[in-house]
Amino acid sequence: MTGPAAVQTNIAEAEGSHAPGADAGLVEALVALVGRDNVLTGEEDRRAYAHDRLPFANFRARSGRLAGVMPRLAVRPGSTEEVAAIVRHARQNAIQLIPFGNGSGVLGGAIPLAHEVMVDLRRLDKIISVDPQNAMITVEAGMNGAEFEAALNAEGFTCGHLPQSIEISTVGGWVACRGGGQASSRYGKIEDIVLGLKAVLPDGRLLEVRPLARRSVGPSIRDLMVGGEGAFGIITEVTLRIWKKPEVERGVVLAFPSLEAAWETARLIMQAELRPTIARLYDAAESAERTQGLEEFATRPILGIFAFSGTEPMVSVEQEMSLAIAKAQGAVVAPDGPYHHWKENRYVAYSQKWQAAGYYNDTIEVTGNWSAIPGMYAAMEAAVRAIYPNIHFGAHWSHIYPEGACQYMTIRLPPMPEAEALPLHARLWEAIQSLTLDHGGSIAHHHGVGVFRNPWLARELGVGLDILQAIKDTLDPGNLMNPGKLGLRPAAGAVDVRRGG
Repeated sequence: MTGPAAVQTNIAEAEGSHAPGADAGLVEALVALVGRDNVLTGEEDRRAYAHDRLPFANFRARSGRLAGVMPRLAVRPGSTEEVAAIVRHARQNAIQLIPFGNGSGVLGGAIPLAHEVMVDLRRLDKIISVDPQNAMITVEAGMNGAEFEAALNAEGFTCGHLPQSIEISTVGGWVACRGGGQASSRYGKIEDIVLGLKAVLPDGRLLEVRPLARRSVGPSIRDLMVGGEGAFGIITEVTLRIWKKPEVERGVVLAFPSLEAAWETARLIMQAELRPTIARLYDAAESAERTQGLEEFATRPILGIFAFSGTEPMVSVEQEMSLAIAKAQGAVVAPDGPYHHWKENRYVAYSQKWQAAGYYNDTIEVTGNWSAIPGMYAAMEAAVRAIYPNIHFGAHWSHIYPEGACQYMTIRLPPMPEAEALPLHARLWEAIQSLTLDHGGSIAHHHGVGVFRNPWLARELGVGLDILQAIKDTLDPGNLMNPGKLGLRPAAGAVDVRRGG
């Protein structure tokens, strides 16, 4: 059952006072492994780990409730060896664990559902080695993303992965949710950047995938962890590709006569083997917010922002070829104010502003092929307006590839009683995710699955979900590693924060 009628039945709530306290034996065992300062048992400390940035959880928090439950405690290891020791103790004592980076996920992947122990990895925050000859860097999983990129920039490099959440996320979190940065059209998503990793398996053994220039030794073990969201192990160390920091970067603002012209331009640019660093197309609603007073958009209402970077003459060649494609589709170059505004605010999350004002603001990103995107977008806009005619609905396409693009949508309901808003919110998610699959797309591009996308995983993956569950059951027979996430079996007695059964 995945329809909106099931929403209120399946949403569970738990106040912090209902959470079981950590028994003294568990606390002392963990203290012996990581030190007393790194075992957090107080209610205020635990509450900080009881949520991530899932918008639904923020809606519930306005009325003083949790979307999940309180964790038993939080433990902060300082090395791979300490992570392994924690995992071995948990396995021996049937203790459920959730790896925690910085809580920046928006799908509930770090929300405790069964009073799990949170394994906070932020003490693993060091760059281990930089290897310019082989163009790679090895870093601990808990390092802050912005600090990581700044350290690389100081050495003349970039990792190419620049998500909006870079200032509040960790490198390991990028990998665990199979994330995508704003420059993915040039550098790829995180799965294209990860060369190797270390992870602690559910039995405490260390998995090491050595960073090499490709290999042909069976299916990719690395990809079990990249996007695994902690269900198959805890990532502690990652080796990533690096690139020289661009010597030149130029932004261009384009005004398109229609969305169809903008989509066609993006498709032709990527299929011409050009790789803009930034490629962002906005629908009419989102374009209007960003182009007020610019006369070029009076007759060409669709905004496109492109950036080209690297070294000369390549930058100029890519820019000239891309602009020729755009002009053939009826686009004109406009003043570059929208580019500079975007660049200055590229790491600002606007959802929190609306949520703090009482609105029900959420974002949903999906992906589809170029042939499907026009019909998919039109169907979704019609569906959400049928659910709530006065809704704010806007979309942009900020990750483009030769075969298709990510469609990133904002939905926003006005302030209203929670009892009215949450069923509407559930229906909106149901419509958008179902229509994505109806049009042959994927229900997630870079935010991952967490718990909020669970209802659609079986349809998305088919027998593939059975394969993942079989791997999970073999590696983690006690279902102790972040249970109930990624569409996998929940722990016994776990609460359900999903929209459907």
